[in-house]
Amino acid sequence: MTAVDPGVSTEVTAEPHVAHNYHPLPVNIARGEGAWVTDVEGKRYLDLLAAYSAVNFGHRHPALVAALTEQLGRVTLTSRAFMSDRLEPFAAALSTLAGKDMVLPMNTGAEAVETGIKVARAWGYRVKGIADDQARIIVAAGNFHGRTTTIVSFSDDPEARTDFGPYTPGFDVVPYGDADAVAAAITENTAAVLIEPIQGEGGVVIPPEGYLRRIREICDEKNVLFIADEIQSGLGRVGETFACDREGVVPDLYLLGKALGGGILPVSAVVGDADVLGVIRPGEHGSTFGGNPLAAAVGLRVVEMLESGEFQERARALGAHLAAGLEPLIGHGVTEVRIAGLWAGVDIDPAKGTGREIAEKLLDRGVLVKDTHGQTIRIAPPLVIRATELDWAVEQLKLVLGA
Repeated sequence: MTAVDPGVSTEVTAEPHVAHNYHPLPVNIARGEGAWVTDVEGKRYLDLLAAYSAVNFGHRHPALVAALTEQLGRVTLTSRAFMSDRLEPFAAALSTLAGKDMVLPMNTGAEAVETGIKVARAWGYRVKGIADDQARIIVAAGNFHGRTTTIVSFSDDPEARTDFGPYTPGFDVVPYGDADAVAAAITENTAAVLIEPIQGEGGVVIPPEGYLRRIREICDEKNVLFIADEIQSGLGRVGETFACDREGVVPDLYLLGKALGGGILPVSAVVGDADVLGVIRPGEHGSTFGGNPLAAAVGLRVVEMLESGEFQERARALGAHLAAGLEPLIGHGVTEVRIAGLWAGVDIDPAKGTGREIAEKLLDRGVLVKDTHGQTIRIAPPLVIRATELDWAVEQLKLVLGA
């Protein structure tokens, strides 16, 4: 495969009224297809940021574009007094995929997390019998669940949290990967444990084997809900439908997003059984656009694409292929590699630069990755990527590192 010409400039000056977030790389993407995107100057990039940008199935996947186009010819939005004929099939398919009874559709991942928090608190008061306004939720250090006021209240990332107080109370933070710490933190007022099965923003941090199983056992023993934030890790990314499947664990609530919209629309959902999710009564919670016809049509097609297991198998096979390329770099510009399915966290030797510096050098060579926490880059290609494309990307990383 021919390398992208690194001599083409990617610098684009943002319009002064655009408030950029997430420290964007200096490139203005104009179009995309499959695993590739093209900027406004015509330069192509291999997109290894798909989990971050919610494109598990590649840019403009024909099945998803067809579902969107078909729905555009029918109805796009409905009156809030009615639901479309796409919502029930979407909810039924997603609940079957997750092995649960009910789906509460929302738009963004943060909305799903906020909804999960409200469900947990309502369940704590109405089912468990926690005293009014005393419900608490256990979360993990190093978490990333979103950027709303409540969510940053239990973040320990200064960049996400500083200057956004006063903070919402009701959360207890324990070390990630330490199930004993979870058990020790539970009190009679604990309503739920909210955990990322794999911490994505943290750098694809994979907990010790048995961690999720033990949390499930603890929650069962203590009458506490287990909420799994699978917004980044779920829907095929790790080689299983859900990251919890890696340990044969079923949480009480799944929080889903990103890939659920197929990279076309923001779609999220909370999925659970009726005895948990059913505590929310009509009129108590909702969203103007949650479950809209376009979102439901695309979400339904995403679920249908996952039902065969093809994408989960691709993630496993390609992840093993990627690991074979990355692991020899340990000791040659890389200090550690963590891989779950087609999702990798690569820790860069400080002698070679920061994660951001390596990401920018890869950008110059036509590869998009995302840095996080100083020395780490995350690799999350679309599940439609080819093995040869992964090989080319790894070769660019070798060149950048001088390996």
